[in-house]
Order: sequence, then C-alpha cells, then structure tokens
Amino acid sequence: MEVSPTKLDYYENMLNLHSEASILSHSKGDDGRHALILDRTVFHPQGGGQPADTGFITVDDSDFKFVVQDVRSKDGIVFHYGFIENSSEESESKLEKGKKVVLYVDESRRKLNSRLHSAGHLLDACMQNVGLGHLEPGKGYHFPDGPFVEYKGTVPQNELQNKQKELELEVNALISGGGKVSVAVVPYQEAAEMCGGSLPDYIPKESTPRIVKFGSFPGCPCGGTHVSDISEITSVTVSQIRTKKGLTKVFYNVGS
Repeated sequence: MEVSPTKLDYYENMLNLHSEASILSHSKGDDGRHALILDRTVFHPQGGGQPADTGFITVDDSDFKFVVQDVRSKDGIVFHYGFIENSSEESESKLEKGKKVVLYVDESRRKLNSRLHSAGHLLDACMQNVGLGHLEPGKGYHFPDGPFVEYKGTVPQNELQNKQKELELEVNALISGGGKVSVAVVPYQEAAEMCGGSLPDYIPKESTPRIVKFGSFPGCPCGGTHVSDISEITSVTVSQIRTKKGLTKVFYNVGS
C-alpha cells in the first residue's frame, strides 16, 4: 500500500505537544508491538542525534489508549511503535484506516530532549569564541546518556583542559543572557543567507530547508526540537573534551 509522507506538526511549532490525526495504516509485528502510520504527527521520530518522543494516542469518546514507546521515520513516513493498554480484538478494531485519533507527547521527555539538543547547537556557536573555530562540525549525540558534539580536527593535548573550562564559561554566559530561538522553513537561497552565506552540500538546492536560529548567531539547518529561549537550557557542564584520530568530541550535560 502506498502511503504519503507524514506531515510533521512539530516542525513549525516546537512547543506543540498535542494534535489530532487520522490512521493510514496499522500493523502488528512478531514481537507483539503495534505500528501506527498517521497522516500527521506531533511526535518527533528518533534522528539527527535526538531520541524519539514518547506518549500516547487515544480515540475520542472511548477508553482506548495506545502507548507510544518509540517513533521512527523512513522515507518521510513516520512509524509510531507501541502497545494497546488492555489489548483485545475489540480494542484493535479501533485502529482501522481513517479513524480519528488524538496524540499526546510526554512533556518532560520532550523538554529534556529539546534542552539537550539546543545545548549542542549552542556549543557549536561558542567554538569560534574560545579559539576552536578551526574545527568543522560533525555529528551530535543528544541523548541523556552521555550527550556530545563531534568535530573534524584536533586540539593539542596540552590545551584541552583550558579549552574545556573556557567553553563551559562561554556557553553559560550565553545561557544567562538568554535569546529567542526561532524556526523557519524557507527557500534555499534565503536559508543560505540565514546560515552565513552557505548550506551543507547534502541539502538539495531545490529544497526549502528548516533553519533554526539561536539569538543573534547565524542559523543552521535542523529538523529537531529546541527550546524557545536560550535561557531555558538552564546551564551546561562540559564534562570532557577528547581528541583522537582526527576528531574532537565535546561531552556535556544540562542542568536540572
């Protein structure tokens, strides 16, 4: 069955934790878990170094509850994986195509994920100010268990400890000052201008990238969720900077 790409309701409004949708497909795997495909979703799927949202999905005027344990995206289609509370044949019948459902994202998990992801971007923005501007951004891992940002390039071993302290002071000064975080889906050329004049090669020139801006810093293309103001990150501890085999990793945590 051909299914259209899922509309991402969090894409323009990252504060949205509740939405409505229609079921396009329902299946059940050998492990007993159900998979739901909806026409739209407010759940953020795992990707871009950010873990998936969790929460639940209900059907109006019933006690039906589908617990969302994991969310993944493939070829633009979002799969919601989980189980039905008090599952029975009757409850499974409520997952028929076209059924209207209501989505609820776990607020505490979304906020933590957004803070961790935002902190990673803010560290990127501070690298130039602490003399690490020669490092090229690589991948990021913004999960609660050991978040880090990785860069191409190395730092002399004798400078690591000082750079770690400088970076932590720099990023926390920015957090203390605050600043609006904005998101815009714009044509390629406008996106490039927002990002300092260019975009990464992997972004097609005919596309309309989603750009995230932190305060007065240049924007960056990103599909994740973020805080609405830099001050919401609260604080960042840079626990370690490690350089090895042409790569530098900055490990960090956010305050409670």
